[in-house]
Amino acid sequence: MRTSLAIKAVDRVEILTLQDNTIDMLQQDNNAVIQRAMPVKDGEMRTSILAEHGFSSLVTVTRGDVSRTMLFDFGYSAHGAAFNVDALGVDLSRVEAMALSHGHLDHIGGLAALVAKTGQKGLPLVVHPAAFRGPRYLQTPAGTRINLPGFSREKAADAGVTVVETDAAHPMLDDMAVFLGRIPRVTPFEQGAPNLFCEIDGRPQQDPFDDDSAMVFHVRGQGLVVLSGCAHSGIVNTVMHAREVTGIESVMAIMGGFHLANVDEEKVLQPTIAALKGLAPRYIVPTHCTGRRAVQRIETAMPDQFVLNMAGTRLTFSA
Repeated sequence: MRTSLAIKAVDRVEILTLQDNTIDMLQQDNNAVIQRAMPVKDGEMRTSILAEHGFSSLVTVTRGDVSRTMLFDFGYSAHGAAFNVDALGVDLSRVEAMALSHGHLDHIGGLAALVAKTGQKGLPLVVHPAAFRGPRYLQTPAGTRINLPGFSREKAADAGVTVVETDAAHPMLDDMAVFLGRIPRVTPFEQGAPNLFCEIDGRPQQDPFDDDSAMVFHVRGQGLVVLSGCAHSGIVNTVMHAREVTGIESVMAIMGGFHLANVDEEKVLQPTIAALKGLAPRYIVPTHCTGRRAVQRIETAMPDQFVLNMAGTRLTFSA
């Protein structure tokens, strides 16, 4: 049994989505947890929020009178998440650390632009070493190979960050957050993405996504907040690993890409939703690559826990 890491309980976890696949500027369901984007300047609505096939988030944890802030993932394009930072008037100068869920293009594209907006050099970027693996590619049903832009240590250096590579769970933000490192595959129904490949030692194979990881936080008296990028390891495996790493069983929120688009309904989607229900989160927030059908199924199965996310939404999980 893995020895649990000590993770400090916090009073509040705020997750501002800088990039997600959807935006609806007419959504008006603000409450104590949800705050929708309102890009207003001088009392005037002057722009929209950009949605792209990517994910990026700004996370702030607060414990007493101390707040710590990090970036988790960086979106698809070089400009998308950065545009939303400006539209929302977000100050990135308080960012003190960063983490990357995995080395795919829809999570690394905005790295340089967001780092530049922090005004800092040498910020730590926590990654699994396999994030730099490549080449990676998509294979279509017709057998066509579509190469995916890679991530490299040189690109990270050019962006001005200090790379921290770890296979194991890694504490961050003064022990108020944990980067989960490599996530063990335990469930029989979470089998990764059969159409995503990579070359390892020159041999093509289904991408094992050793680099796929997630962040976890602990809200005092409420339980874990688990934030994934794409959950190529399986979102259920991710939450199970978060519980093992922290030694905390209760789950307040499960948020992120669940990578359930186009999966087999009976063999993958239904058992995943059943397992998510069994984890009994107070909030379930599927984003990015979860897929329209899967999001609908999750909302139907867990209507009281379901939260619709979109670019520019700020979610606050409080003690």
